[in-house]
Amino acid sequence: MASAISKTRKNLIDVAQQLFARKGVENTTMNDIAEASQRGRRTLYTYFNSKYDIYKAVIESELNVLYNRLEEVIKRDIPADEKLILLAFTRLNAVKEVVTRNGTLRANFFRDIWQVENVRKEFDRKEISYLEGIIQDGCNKGIFGLKNVKQTAVILHYAFKGLEVPTIRGTLGLDYNKKEDREIISDILFKGLYMRSEK
Repeated sequence: MASAISKTRKNLIDVAQQLFARKGVENTTMNDIAEASQRGRRTLYTYFNSKYDIYKAVIESELNVLYNRLEEVIKRDIPADEKLILLAFTRLNAVKEVVTRNGTLRANFFRDIWQVENVRKEFDRKEISYLEGIIQDGCNKGIFGLKNVKQTAVILHYAFKGLEVPTIRGTLGLDYNKKEDREIISDILFKGLYMRSEK
């Protein structure tokens, strides 16, 4: 029974996502979702109290895609510095894919930024924890030398988050497959902005 419930709920979220992407959240009604999913309004209201609840569930489902992509990076057996770079690029690509896939929702992601931010809190906490793990591993293995791992993870998280909008809008075209792009991020992260004298 539980799997039937979760299957129905997932179907409703998928249908709502497609409608939101095509018509926008404002122009989609609960009736539209009920009809498109070929289920009655009663079924829809069994799972969701309002259109905002479904919108929130759509964002959560997209954030799960991001979790999975980041967890794939976390599980890789590579040095902490390489993992940090790969994580940065993976999350930017995944965010761009999520927004691109959601069509009309793109405008909402920026207009309703506080609603999205509210749903993102758990994702943000998880990402900071991933970053902490990578940085701590790097410190333990002598790759990084940091005094405050937790604070560094928080700052890095917000730095990566700040790159999302320009990446989504295409004003910042960072590509992991381009050596020079990897080097730019690597230099900023690991060397900073100071000129270093060669020894």
